[in-house]
Amino acid sequence: MAGLGLWMAFICVCLVSVSALLQRLEHPVKADGSLSLVVIGDWGRKGTYNQSEVSTQMGRVAAKLNIDFVVSTGDNFYDDGLTGIDDPAFENSFSKIYTAKSLQKQWYNVLGNHDYRGDVEAQLNPILQNIDPRWICQRSFIVDTEIAEFFFVDTTPFVDKYFLTPKEHKYDWRGVLPREKYLSELLKDLEIALKDSSANWKIVVGHHPVRSIGHHGDTQELIRQLLPILEANNVDMYINGHDHCLEHISSTSSQIQFLTSGGGSKAWKGDIDKERRDGVKFYYDGQGFMSLELEQNNAKVVYYDIFGEVLHAVNLFKGLRSVSAI
Repeated sequence: MAGLGLWMAFICVCLVSVSALLQRLEHPVKADGSLSLVVIGDWGRKGTYNQSEVSTQMGRVAAKLNIDFVVSTGDNFYDDGLTGIDDPAFENSFSKIYTAKSLQKQWYNVLGNHDYRGDVEAQLNPILQNIDPRWICQRSFIVDTEIAEFFFVDTTPFVDKYFLTPKEHKYDWRGVLPREKYLSELLKDLEIALKDSSANWKIVVGHHPVRSIGHHGDTQELIRQLLPILEANNVDMYINGHDHCLEHISSTSSQIQFLTSGGGSKAWKGDIDKERRDGVKFYYDGQGFMSLELEQNNAKVVYYDIFGEVLHAVNLFKGLRSVSAI
């Protein structure tokens, strides 16, 4: 019976349109029009580095919130992605770790830079849904939930150093080259989709941060190429991973809230830029995850550590464009 319920939940997710790079998926909201989810990033380490502990607390919070789906901000499989569709890391880092009943919902995943070091086509292959039907991973796509639209963006190809100075790493650029054409079409499709969106909340998800005071810091390529589009189209939140921490930074020039959830496993203690504090509301250099609850006119973001303790909470009020931290 549980399997039937799971299948019925997943069948509600349907493809409704296709553009050059952005497929649009629909996901239903709750009967009262609200939506809740959890967000995790930088997690795939076969349960090590407290990945299993984070999973346990995610399951508890997800049950309490009765979440609708899970968002992954990338770096799904360390250190070098998947080797193929039959790589046991898929089950050992995903299916066998996130076992709570409350997490048996759709997972929407973007690729991180570590995923690009493996067989990218494997992670994108729908055959993985035969192993675990929760798995949806595409380069860039849209999830339409009526109350909000989530714009998932493939950020790794934006970053120059992966092409110019890859060091000993090899990246799977199939489907990305020629790079300039790929990025141009992606930005164009994203801009059109954002302009056309009538959703109450516009939320963009990528792996790399736009703003961060963690190990990697700001991603300059995204500041130059992506941020102007986000600001011009009234995006409410940009959610990312990459930096192995939890943080909340409010834009000083727009309404955008920059939300990092990259604490799914290995964290970097003490790796913080203490000089750049403009807009910083919260920073935690440890493992954990984030939840998001959405209603028509308000949203609540909460960060949790590996013990399930609340570290930081943010209330966003639509229309008033105000932010209150708890």
